[in-house]
Amino acid sequence: MRIHNLYVDDAGETHFRDIEIELVKDGPGGKMSETLPATGIIFRETPGTYDLDWHPAPRRQYIINLDAGVAITVSDGEIRVIGPGEVILVEDTHGKGHLSKAIEGQLRHSIFVPID
Repeated sequence: MRIHNLYVDDAGETHFRDIEIELVKDGPGGKMSETLPATGIIFRETPGTYDLDWHPAPRRQYIINLDAGVAITVSDGEIRVIGPGEVILVEDTHGKGHLSKAIEGQLRHSIFVPID
């Protein structure tokens, strides 16, 4: 299963890469990954007017979009639209950070899963 990853390099620049989550358990309910660490869960509603300037992530966390997407720009200039049902692991807790913007004025519900 592929997920997005937003990370920061040693120079403080932010980048995207893809991470493959290995599905190692196969059972009657389907394939699953190993259990990954998490420290909680946060439910979020983001207005369609959301347009946040450069900022680092407040913590390392997975973000799972439920019903709308978000456009994220990293400092190397790449822009990705993280759509509904997609997962991103944000790890840029320092450095130049990223921009976040609502897509087409849509209200977005998402789940944050902190891992630190």
